[in-house]
Amino acid sequence: MTFQDIFKSSFLENIASVSVLDMVLSLVLAFGIGMFIFLIYKKTFSGVMYSAGFGITLVALTMITTLVILAVTSNVVLSLGMVGALSIVRFRTAIKEPMDIAFLFWSIAVGIVLAAGMIPLAVFGSVVIGFVLLVFANRKSHFRPYIVVLRCQNHDSEQQATAFLQKQVQRFVVKSKTAQKGAIELNIEIRMKDDNTDFVNILSEMNGVSSAVLVSYNGDYMS
Repeated sequence: MTFQDIFKSSFLENIASVSVLDMVLSLVLAFGIGMFIFLIYKKTFSGVMYSAGFGITLVALTMITTLVILAVTSNVVLSLGMVGALSIVRFRTAIKEPMDIAFLFWSIAVGIVLAAGMIPLAVFGSVVIGFVLLVFANRKSHFRPYIVVLRCQNHDSEQQATAFLQKQVQRFVVKSKTAQKGAIELNIEIRMKDDNTDFVNILSEMNGVSSAVLVSYNGDYMS
């Protein structure tokens, strides 16, 4: 027997079949936790456009990862082939929300942990992560940044409007200012003291103020 025969035999001896019970249990748990991740994503989504397809992808990704890891752990030869096959996969879909990356890694991590047989870790870890995300997502809305788009006719009306606005909000930061003849436009980032937005109505009725618009703001500013 040559060295190559011994080398091949050692690999063949490591081939083990996955029991039907393990497969069913892992995939059922992957589906359940994947649905839990999907519900947390739906509850905590704060972007502009909600994508139901991405939520379904989280469930599928959890189950697919579990399936792949089960195959890899049962067959050393197959694991080497999968490494080469997965290395040529390229994902072209752009991630628009930073939190989407966290949900993708969460789904993949749960699939790996379940396939490895660490069921308590997968369940307990998912519950803790979901609780933390819900707590931070359900903060009061007035803590979130907003943009006030203020259009004034002259310098005096600008000073009057901004002085009033500073008294009504918790934080006041001018992001941009555009001045033309007979028109001044301000983009102001604010943090409100409470959920009351009546100050926008008062601003719009001030002398020299053409319009006042309150816009939800995600915190990113591009000049």
